[in-house]
Amino acid sequence: MNRLHVLALLGLFMAGTAQADIYKCTDDAGHVTYTNDKPGPGQKNCTLMSREQSVSTVTMPKRAPAASTPTPATFPKVDGDTQRARDNDRRKILETELGNEEKLLEEAKKALAEQESIRNGDEKNYQRVLDRLQPFKDKVALHERNTEAIRKEIANLR
Repeated sequence: MNRLHVLALLGLFMAGTAQADIYKCTDDAGHVTYTNDKPGPGQKNCTLMSREQSVSTVTMPKRAPAASTPTPATFPKVDGDTQRARDNDRRKILETELGNEEKLLEEAKKALAEQESIRNGDEKNYQRVLDRLQPFKDKVALHERNTEAIRKEIANLR
């Protein structure tokens, strides 16, 4: 065995488990302090905590399921035909909004492509180009998010 192995084994044999005494101290005002320092002559009411104290666990009480409240008899009800008509109107409105957003998205993409093809002479630093293009990129991202949200809402319809 070489010297490094001998030192490693010696270190393993000498290493023990670390343990610290924990003291619970209460001052005259009733404030409780826990410390691993041995109490000094000025500290009063300090007791050594047991190392083998059991750990207490807290169990939360189970909640009863929420009681369902019946719909009041005076609550307005809608018949099936009226609800279907409302759903169809909603679908038409969403499809119109989707068409408008898709048109705005195409316009924003076209404007971005136009701006990307332009190179100004004062933009020798590429960061200036990026700064000029950022509002156009933001507009494209906004319309993409809007179209995605409208598509998701249409998919959630009955």
